[in-house]
Amino acid sequence: MRVKLTIAYDGTAYCGWQVQPNGITVQQVLNETLSEFFHQDISVVGASRTDSGVHALCNVCAFDVDTKMPAEKISYALNQFLPDDISVVDSCEVEGDFHPRFQKGKKTYEYKILNSKLPNPIVRLYSLFYHRPLDVEKMKMAAGYLVGEHDFTSFSSIHAQTNTFVRTIYVCNVTKDESDMITIHIEGNGFLYNMVRIITGTLIEVGNGRIPPQKVKEILEAKDRSKAGPTAPPEGLTLVEIQYDEKKKISENCIDSEKNA
Repeated sequence: MRVKLTIAYDGTAYCGWQVQPNGITVQQVLNETLSEFFHQDISVVGASRTDSGVHALCNVCAFDVDTKMPAEKISYALNQFLPDDISVVDSCEVEGDFHPRFQKGKKTYEYKILNSKLPNPIVRLYSLFYHRPLDVEKMKMAAGYLVGEHDFTSFSSIHAQTNTFVRTIYVCNVTKDESDMITIHIEGNGFLYNMVRIITGTLIEVGNGRIPPQKVKEILEAKDRSKAGPTAPPEGLTLVEIQYDEKKKISENCIDSEKNA
């Protein structure tokens, strides 16, 4: 049976999603917990390999298991053994060819910036504190240039491993609420390594006046990472939602919209 899990996690204590030799990761914790619970060697495959310190409300992963336990019950059982900073928010059986990373769909990320004179310790793990005033209207204008299908080489880490740098951004909004929290909301069909954090770093440079909004179009067309702004720190970034065009499921209880991360 192939099972799809929707996972939420606080990424503060983890070296990202993907298993690696130099620190504990979310994938590692899931593999070990599932393997011990089912007494089988289990390895999950994730939809998004979030970086160290990045959070998720709705990452998706899948694994194969030989069990008579109904897939929709696995979430309740697994949560009894997972640490408090990782939670399974849904589980369901899916078709055998379901692969979280290769299904067509949409991912949504949000980056939060506390733009105030003084820090707030309550939100320090889930936002970037930035004390200089940021011009949100200019950031909105700059964000508009990123919407559509483009080559995002300028907004990708030089360490990215990909066959193409072309991605489609459906939505890129910048808002600020009464608590001085700026939210950069980005929806796309996929994202390159560090892409959202580099976009954020560039929009911050626009907001503080170092880069004019219209120059973002030039940065995009340059296809040169050195032209864009810095990579924003990881703690402000959260994978909010994953939606699949084809929802390959068997269990009726499987959440259609992958909510949430």
